[in-house]
Amino acid sequence: MRFGILGSLDLRTDDGTPLDPGGPRPRALLTLLLLDAGRSVSLERLTDGLYGAEPPAGAANALQSQVSRLRRRLAPHAGIEATPAGYRVTAPPDAVDVHRFERLAARGRTALAAGDPARAAARLREALALWRGPALPDLPDAHAERARLDALRLAAVQDRVEADLALGGGPELVPELRGLLAANPLSERLYGQLMRALHAGGRPAEALTVYEEARRTLADELGADPSAELAALHLELLQGGGPARPALPVQLTRFVGREAELARILEALSETRLVTLTGPGGAGKTRLAIEAARARTEPSGHGAARTRVDVCFVELAPLTEGARIPYAVLAALGVREGFRTPAGDATDRLLAALEEREVLLVLDNCEHLVEDTARLSALLLAGCPGVRVLATSRESLGITGEVLVPVPPLPPDPAVRLFVDRARAVRPGFEGHARVAGICAALDGLPLAIELAAARLRTLTPGELADRLDDRFRLLSRGDRSKAPRHRTLRAVVEWSWDLLDEEERELARRLSVFSGGATLEAVEAVCGLPYPEDVLASLVEKSFLEVSEGRYRMLETIRAFAAGERTCEADLRDAHAGYFVRLAERAEPYLRGGEQLPWLALLDAEHADLDAALDHLTGTDPAAALRLMAALTWFRRLRGLHGEQVPQARALLAAVGDEPPEGLAEEYALCLMNTVTGRGDDPAEAGRVTRAAAVMTSLAGPLRLPFTMVLWSLTGGPLSTSLDDQVRVQLGDGAWRRALLDLGTAYQCQFAGDALASEASFVRALAGFRETGDRWGMANCLDPLGMYAGRRGEYPRALELIDEGLTYVRELRAPEETADLLRTRGFVLLHRGDTEEAAAHFTRSAALARTAGASDKVAAARRGLGDTARLSGDTAHARVRYESALEACAANWFSLGESVLILVGLGRTAAAEGDVGQAREWFAQALALTGGSPGPEALAAVAEALASVAAPAERAAELLGAAAALRGVRAGGDPDVVRTERTVRALLSPQVYDQAFDRGRGLRSAAVSER
Repeated sequence: MRFGILGSLDLRTDDGTPLDPGGPRPRALLTLLLLDAGRSVSLERLTDGLYGAEPPAGAANALQSQVSRLRRRLAPHAGIEATPAGYRVTAPPDAVDVHRFERLAARGRTALAAGDPARAAARLREALALWRGPALPDLPDAHAERARLDALRLAAVQDRVEADLALGGGPELVPELRGLLAANPLSERLYGQLMRALHAGGRPAEALTVYEEARRTLADELGADPSAELAALHLELLQGGGPARPALPVQLTRFVGREAELARILEALSETRLVTLTGPGGAGKTRLAIEAARARTEPSGHGAARTRVDVCFVELAPLTEGARIPYAVLAALGVREGFRTPAGDATDRLLAALEEREVLLVLDNCEHLVEDTARLSALLLAGCPGVRVLATSRESLGITGEVLVPVPPLPPDPAVRLFVDRARAVRPGFEGHARVAGICAALDGLPLAIELAAARLRTLTPGELADRLDDRFRLLSRGDRSKAPRHRTLRAVVEWSWDLLDEEERELARRLSVFSGGATLEAVEAVCGLPYPEDVLASLVEKSFLEVSEGRYRMLETIRAFAAGERTCEADLRDAHAGYFVRLAERAEPYLRGGEQLPWLALLDAEHADLDAALDHLTGTDPAAALRLMAALTWFRRLRGLHGEQVPQARALLAAVGDEPPEGLAEEYALCLMNTVTGRGDDPAEAGRVTRAAAVMTSLAGPLRLPFTMVLWSLTGGPLSTSLDDQVRVQLGDGAWRRALLDLGTAYQCQFAGDALASEASFVRALAGFRETGDRWGMANCLDPLGMYAGRRGEYPRALELIDEGLTYVRELRAPEETADLLRTRGFVLLHRGDTEEAAAHFTRSAALARTAGASDKVAAARRGLGDTARLSGDTAHARVRYESALEACAANWFSLGESVLILVGLGRTAAAEGDVGQAREWFAQALALTGGSPGPEALAAVAEALASVAAPAERAAELLGAAAALRGVRAGGDPDVVRTERTVRALLSPQVYDQAFDRGRGLRSAAVSER
């Protein structure tokens, strides 16, 4: 039988026949029972729901009579059973529309957080379709429950809009969003969605106007400014941006002549999860893969959106080792490590980041790393069901289930169309020539060769071009016949084009081939040794030997490989290249600790491939210079979450340097040792390297040249390894950033010592110091704990203000893991303030970001937040599932022990809420046993507060509350669990006895917690 209460009460048998439950009283009674379908509803609640707060005499008999009449009307399709406390309807929850709605809405929200908007939209539409009108019309006095359901419905609508936006929606959502805002004028989320929908529909000015409407409305109604999130969206739209998605390389020319192959690729991708494009170099595999990926994400020609997935384009050509492929994919996905995340195995992090996502990975130019690419692809396809792989290679990956799509030379007609299209770019108005077909045939229909040939029409006629090609190919056709035809053909095209360059152009092209990721004009001048190279660079661009974009010159990989083979000054050129990038990294390093860090981070991002190449070269030729380069790049890699990528480089460099630091490079040597540490516990030699790093750090007598070394050392050796003695103060030295870092370290040391007041004061001083420098990392790392302290005192508006400022900074740094941290802190503030639904949304978003970053510890913390939210909302079954899931995600390292303690405390509080005090004490005992390995008093204080909630006698509970306050250095007045325990204990004791016991506990501190 099916029951509907989202609208007028509707009862239908399994075959769709409607049933009449009777008049208003039976309808109200059944509605009350259905709200808790399958569970007992107390007599008091039923009586109150039927008769109000002042029931008439004989209400119990009247209720029993109503139940009897309703039983007869429902029989034999459903029953109403008497229970010791009241009555329950025997219908399962899923037979009632309100429970199906909540379940489907939750599944939709989860899918949205996991990055699957298509599945989210389907579930949310299914949920919203269950509403037939206002909820609970047969219960006119159920204001609170009706408000709750209306809020859930609005949240589901907003989630569905979010999914539609992610799927490429825009203009069609505008009328709906304006209607929703008219009914909910204070919803910042709706304002943001309307702004995004207008922007997607090509109406950016209207989108900016909506922000001003939001700002005025919030100021008039609440006296508040827009949130950091809405302000950030406004800034993004002002700058012409939109919601970030993994980008495909932008193509500057039209796609010509591969329609049939494109259709085959799209069909194959719809039926299988691994498609490889094979063919000769220059056949256009990369361009075809890009067009196929774009076609998978853009609306179809009929206006309906395809099933949209994220696309991640990974260029493998610059890589020289298969071990670096996972890092390249992580970087392309935007996945980075945080400061408190150990450098885990890259493949494991990649699997964690992709396990719940729908992603099309485009792995381009796999041929030189085909075996490693095949192994990684097989792992991803086996462990991540939402992943598809589109690879380009000169040979197949050789994996079971792989579908090969050969990319042959172009047939005559498309080849001619391609030639004419590209020729018009250099000779406007070109309409073709009688010899064009012969040119294309001589070039074997290879797109790269055709494009290079068409570019020559700037200086040659089609006849002259055809004559040259004929001579050249006759010569090369008598070459080494043991080589594959594709190699002979491609070399013929490139060599012919090479011969058309003058000697100055050839020499610069040879030298440019040393750059792995392109070069700026400054780099070209410094490395290539050619004064004033602008004219020669422009000539190479015109002749299709170079591409230029935003001031960077790049070679096609095939041309770069050919030019590299022509080099004669290999060692000198590589030395010059490496020397330039050492100087660049050392010049950039100070700017990474101040207000100019964003453009310098972007600059180092752009030079990433060449910085890696320089480090590899110097490791083999000049280890001392390699130490300088690695040290200068260490903070950049940490800020960008690239620590795991440098672990193998650091270990190789350490082997090259030896067991002792070179003269004058002890600090750089210590950093190299730290960069070899992952914290996973799977390397038996790691402890020895940490010990060596400690010895080197102890030997450093003067101020550090690179003050961030102290941050890295605290993360490597643990928080207590950098106790603020005189030597550390000397090592940090003077300067605004250094003083701020010292204050930050002091703040954490005071926190670990349980001196909350001194800790907060130090965080405030550190924040002021980092503000002076403009360093976003430093400010965010102060604002997070300051927000936590304010929230603990119950100063919720101040806490949110601090956290929102921090969120602005970490988003500017493109730091998803740190964003997850701040969102989680914000979620706890909202939860303790009583905003459970908004808190749950924050925890869900935090978990999604942490999962994307492969940071399992942060996923665990967010799931704990969801567990707390469910428990404080009364849903203990759901809370237990969340806590257990969080416990599974915890890693085995020093900074996750405290999180494990808090999860165990949550499980114990859940058992206590269900009345199982014995089980609660068992959980708390397990938590207590773990506190010894956790730095600082926070974990022990949480256990003390938890034990107080189940302690007997009451004096013992008061002692434990006193011990917790002493351990933290402050009372947790903003924590509802602690407030409730204190209220309960005070009710059992006189004020004098309570205060005496509380003070006793303060004096005993940790000893009070461990007593039985």
